[in-house]
Amino acid sequence: MAEGNHTMVTDFIFQGFMDHPELQVPLFVSFLIIYVITLVGNLGMIVLIRFNSRLHTPMYYFLSNLSLADVGNSSVVAPRLLITFVVQDKPISLAACAAQYFFVCNFLTNEACLLAVMAYDRFIAICNPLLYRVVMSKRLCVLLVVASYVCGFVNAVVQTPFIFTLSFCDSNVINHFFCDIPPILKLSCSDTHNANMVHFTLSSIVVMTSILIVLFSYMYILIAILKIHSAKGRYKTFSTCTSHLTAVTIFYGTVIFMYLRPSSGYTTDRDKIISVFYILIIPMLNPLIYSLRNKEVKDAFRRMINKRICSQLI
Repeated sequence: MAEGNHTMVTDFIFQGFMDHPELQVPLFVSFLIIYVITLVGNLGMIVLIRFNSRLHTPMYYFLSNLSLADVGNSSVVAPRLLITFVVQDKPISLAACAAQYFFVCNFLTNEACLLAVMAYDRFIAICNPLLYRVVMSKRLCVLLVVASYVCGFVNAVVQTPFIFTLSFCDSNVINHFFCDIPPILKLSCSDTHNANMVHFTLSSIVVMTSILIVLFSYMYILIAILKIHSAKGRYKTFSTCTSHLTAVTIFYGTVIFMYLRPSSGYTTDRDKIISVFYILIIPMLNPLIYSLRNKEVKDAFRRMINKRICSQLI
C-alpha cells in the first residue's frame, strides 16, 4: 500500500544477530544450548520451590516468580532468533512484532520490580528479623508480586501503541534479532520524538524507582551488618544477600547501559551483544546464581535427588 512517495510497511524481516554465514551453525548451537539451560534451570527452580516445603518462604516465592519472568522473556525472543539462523528472510508481521515487544517490555519491567521487592524482603529479614513473619505475610507477598505484574503490564500497554502506531516506510529490515525500540524507530517515517520520550520516561521511572528501593534497602542492611560485633556473624548475615546482589548488579547494569542513553549513543552491533546478555544470558545465570551461592537451595536439591534415588531403589 502506497502513501505519497513511500511504500507502507506491514511486515518486517530481521537482519539477525550477525551477518557472517560461516558463524550461523556455531551461533545456532550456542543459543540453543543457552535457551535449553535457561528453561531447565528456571523451570527446575520453580518446581524445586513448589514441592519443597522448606523453601516456602517469601524470598523463594519471589524467586520462583523471577524464574517465571526469565522463562517468559527468553521464550518470547529465543525461538524466533533460532529460526533466523535456519530460515533466512522469514517475515514477522507488524502485529506480531508489536506483541513481541509488548511481552519483552512486560517481563523486563516485572523482573526489575521483583528484584526491588526481593531487596525489600532482605531489608526486613536483616533489619527487623523478629517482625519478619508478621511484616512479610502471605497477603503482602502476593500483593507485591501482583503489583510487579501490574507494573509490567501497564508499562507495556502504554509504550507499545506509541511505537507501533507510527508509520513505517520503505525499508522493512530490522537491524536486530528481535523487535526492540532503537532499530524499530529507525525504520519509521513519522516523527518519533513522542515515542522516544515516552519510552525514555517510563523506562527511567521503572529503573530508577526500583534501583532506589534496592539502594535504600541495602544501605540499611549495611548499617545493620556493621552493628554486628563478630566477623563471623557479619559474614553469615551478608551471605544471605550475595545472590541477590549479584543478580541486581548484572541486571541493572545491563539495562541502564542499554536503555537509559541518548539515542545518539546507540551502535547496532554493540547493542545486539548487550541485548543477548539481558534477554538470554541473565535468565540463564539467575538460577545458577541462586543455586550455586545458596545453601538452602543446594540442600533442597540434594534432598530431592536422594529422595528420588531412594524411591527408585525401593
